[in-house]
Amino acid sequence: MKRATRTLLAAACVLGAVTGPAALPAAASPAPGGTVNTTAPPRADPGTARTDPATAALEAAVAGLPAADTTAALVRVGGTDGVWRGSAGVHDLTSGRAADPRARFRVGSVTKVFTAAVVLRLAEEGKVDLDRSVRAYLPDLIPASYGGVTVRQLLDHTHGIPAADFPGSTVEEWYANRFLVHDPVAMVRSATAKEREFAPGERQHYLNIGYTIAGLLVERVTGDAYERQLARLVLRPLGLRDTYAPGADPRIAGPHNHGYQRMTLDDGTTGLRDVTVWGVTDGWAAGDLVSTTADLERFTDALFRGRIVPRGPLLEEMFTVPKVTTFPGGKPAEYAVGLARKVLGGREVWGKTGGRWGYNAAVASTRDGSRTLVYSVNSTDAKGRDVSRVALDLMVAAYGPPS
Repeated sequence: MKRATRTLLAAACVLGAVTGPAALPAAASPAPGGTVNTTAPPRADPGTARTDPATAALEAAVAGLPAADTTAALVRVGGTDGVWRGSAGVHDLTSGRAADPRARFRVGSVTKVFTAAVVLRLAEEGKVDLDRSVRAYLPDLIPASYGGVTVRQLLDHTHGIPAADFPGSTVEEWYANRFLVHDPVAMVRSATAKEREFAPGERQHYLNIGYTIAGLLVERVTGDAYERQLARLVLRPLGLRDTYAPGADPRIAGPHNHGYQRMTLDDGTTGLRDVTVWGVTDGWAAGDLVSTTADLERFTDALFRGRIVPRGPLLEEMFTVPKVTTFPGGKPAEYAVGLARKVLGGREVWGKTGGRWGYNAAVASTRDGSRTLVYSVNSTDAKGRDVSRVALDLMVAAYGPPS
């Protein structure tokens, strides 16, 4: 696919990607002790339906891994349109053994869908009013200058609160600070000390800060830790045993495939560094979860069926995009509460992507559940401006090109 075509598709297809620093040089230098030239062919799980016409496109999307831009991919497609499950690439570049299809991985901003579901469940229980000011719940944290921000505006990114400050401006500096432990209260104070970007409800700007505040809101109205409420309302009822919040632990517990990031190495050359161990407290309720494709598929199916947030006005919040434009850019808004909307292959697709260093993830589905897609892609520039080639090809293979 030509670069111009891929750029157009990327702009139209990605369901809520978080952009980061400029993409690093694309030279295919291997990590020390590993290679990016060995091909591990995609493997379909036993029992996978082979009648789906998308099968060939899905297999092609993950063929040839590991490659310079992606070391592994785990994919699950489900729904009444057909089923396909596959994995490709390697567990790590040093051993070269096949990627573990049951591996845990960092889901990044897919965490926001979980957090949104928790807040909506608390609204169902009468503990949260989506139309109420956030300051009414957190008067000691949210200053009067942000007193007009409602709970709903936190969740659909129309709050106007700028991003918190973090040390570093390059991937190398962020890597050096990867074990810093960030306090969510301090992050919120850093953000709300600044002038607002726009009046609440006037524009939409996708940022983590709204969901950081939402996590603190959950703790305030329940008197309990966000992580325990997440387990009570979502993880335990669905039996998501491989999904967890790591807290300050920078490691991924249990089986996992390694993540790599292209950056300047200690000897001054550009290459791949193993970034599997990296703290995620900067993400917290906006982006810290670890999960598996099986758990994410179960979560997605349950969410769209109304088994987490009950069908009705509260669930519709997740499929209602505010009629505003983006900040900056002035394009039509795309985010609802937790989810983002795209039109692919002539039909609406709702979902969320996420990125942490070494890992890209996504959940997506049509409203009727006829086609669901979950993937983990070990991109070597997972938070770069350029969308992962493999992730983009998987989205188009599953749903078709943007309309």
